[in-house]
Amino acid sequence: MRVELALPPSTRDLRLDLFRGLANWLMFLGHISTSVLAWFSFRNYGFSDGADLFVFISGYTSALVFGRRMLEGGFIFGTTRLLRRVWQIYAAHILLFVFYLASVHFLASSFNAPVLIDRFNVAPLLNAPVEAITQGLLLRYKPLNLDVLPLYVVLMGVFPPVLWLMLRHRDWIMLASVLLYFAARQYGWNLPSYPAGVWYFNPFAWQLLFVLGAWLALGGAKPVHFLVRSRLALMIGLAYLIFAAVLTLAGLLPELQKLLPLPLFEAFNPNDKTNLAPYRFLHLAIVIVLGARFIPIDAKGLQAAIWKPLIKCGQQSLEVFAVGIYLAFIGYFILKMTSDGVVAQLLVGTAGIAIMTGVAYYRSWWKRVEKAPHSHPRGNQPPLGKHRVPVGEPA
Repeated sequence: MRVELALPPSTRDLRLDLFRGLANWLMFLGHISTSVLAWFSFRNYGFSDGADLFVFISGYTSALVFGRRMLEGGFIFGTTRLLRRVWQIYAAHILLFVFYLASVHFLASSFNAPVLIDRFNVAPLLNAPVEAITQGLLLRYKPLNLDVLPLYVVLMGVFPPVLWLMLRHRDWIMLASVLLYFAARQYGWNLPSYPAGVWYFNPFAWQLLFVLGAWLALGGAKPVHFLVRSRLALMIGLAYLIFAAVLTLAGLLPELQKLLPLPLFEAFNPNDKTNLAPYRFLHLAIVIVLGARFIPIDAKGLQAAIWKPLIKCGQQSLEVFAVGIYLAFIGYFILKMTSDGVVAQLLVGTAGIAIMTGVAYYRSWWKRVEKAPHSHPRGNQPPLGKHRVPVGEPA
């Protein structure tokens, strides 16, 4: 069996880390929900946003890492390593879930701010605490902004057989993913939420981005690579991005909305994020194609010091994401309890990104310490600075 991976085994695509780190920053800013910080997020200028990018890159990197594991050690070995990652994501979500609920409840009670309970969907915990916690463990109960990791858990949890099949019938699995996407949109397939409703990120629809990433990583990029160099694709892509920006901004600026035909505006507003609207998927696909065109894998600029914080946040993505979600709530609380002026918002946004970056550097350092040898036979210790650090899996 011959499988074409997009990268040699020893190469790490810094673009993936860069854009995954960027997605984490943008989701943090967007989740604070303030008038100023939201303008720094991706979502105000197009149909897709940081969540779309995060899911796509997760599929890409998962296929690269665990596809190699499955090829080297077989299905059982690859599945075991993959499920270990699923457990890490699930544990991170539960830890975040508990801290999040406790913090919302504590701050709402201590500062007489009951509005936090309703805004962050914590009321079910007060009404039926045992049931709410149980449903949270089952990924059905999700407070505000805690929707991405449950989606990630589900997509990774069902990925072992999907990956095994993709290694053998890549294009057929991609086709099946497309058919599942359209069937879910047509028949309203989704998972139930607690206490009512359905998942905000419909797994039957959002799996398309995850599988697309995996498909490209496992060789699917080769037959569509011509799009990266096509001048026609460039012109059409730029035109679509401008179109998406205008339609998205029209939903935020009444003056711009008045200039557009009402049927055209209503066709794209509100943006169907739950079921991953086709225009949303197309927007991200174009961003990916243009990104590959203007930022090749060997771009020297990727090594520039200015990008290192973003790359580091992308390499420690799970920890940074979880901290960013929690900080978004803390940032919102601080602004509402003190001042929501422009300067205060910028300070909160800057402080949050600084903390996320600090967490990324700390986790990177700690992982190196954990992997470094701690002891050596007497008289056979390597010179200082010559310890060999084994290479582990990407975060």
